[in-house]
Amino acid sequence: MTPYLPRTATAAGTGPSLFCLPCAGGGASAYAGWQQALDRLGAGLRVQPVQLPGREERAQERRFTELAALVEEMDEQLDDALARPHLLYGHSMGAFVAHALVLRRQRRGAALPRALVLSSHRAPHVPPNRVLDPDADDEALAARLAELGGIPPELAGRRGFRSRYMPLVRDDLRLCSGTLPKEEIEPLRVPLHLFVGAQDRLVPVAAMDAWSAHGGPGTTLRTLPGGHFFVRTHENALLRHLTAVARRYDPVPAR
Repeated sequence: MTPYLPRTATAAGTGPSLFCLPCAGGGASAYAGWQQALDRLGAGLRVQPVQLPGREERAQERRFTELAALVEEMDEQLDDALARPHLLYGHSMGAFVAHALVLRRQRRGAALPRALVLSSHRAPHVPPNRVLDPDADDEALAARLAELGGIPPELAGRRGFRSRYMPLVRDDLRLCSGTLPKEEIEPLRVPLHLFVGAQDRLVPVAAMDAWSAHGGPGTTLRTLPGGHFFVRTHENALLRHLTAVARRYDPVPAR
């Protein structure tokens, strides 16, 4: 067992795994309803939310602020699980981490996902726009996060909530603040399926389309209604598209 895979996630569902990585400040619980929803759609996926250190039941563990250190530990901890057929999904920060993990595994010759599904994060070679500034004070950072739909405005106005939650958000933003020089781009040998909200003020469509330089043949981009957190406001639409993606990579039946 690994703390990166909550015990409740390991027994659910059948078929290839869909490992899910959360946004900044988020945890595995963000995907709590996905197994039932995808089962209703006939996706044939085994949803496995990934729990990063420093949140939810791992709240007392040290948080990572350096991407390379995090993906090194994830690669080791999840190696056995990632050796089996799977897809990997990441939203916002989760997209940045998911790409870095697959790139590390590609470079060392490890098993790769059938496809990498990414939503709502700039490509690694695109500079951050600082809409969410990790150096902002708690009040300003919480207000901006609320404007994007990440937290309810009433919570953003509570000092106690800000003092507990903003340090996690700030560390996560620092985790994915790096930029990869264009000359160091190494395309993955797997397709990327990219999703972005049409009204996303943090990650415009062009910043999402820039991921195409990092993907293999078959990479696609789809714009969905909503803003940065369309994954919540238009979850059903996203899950329908995820089901279509999963069906593209069904194993060929034996003859």
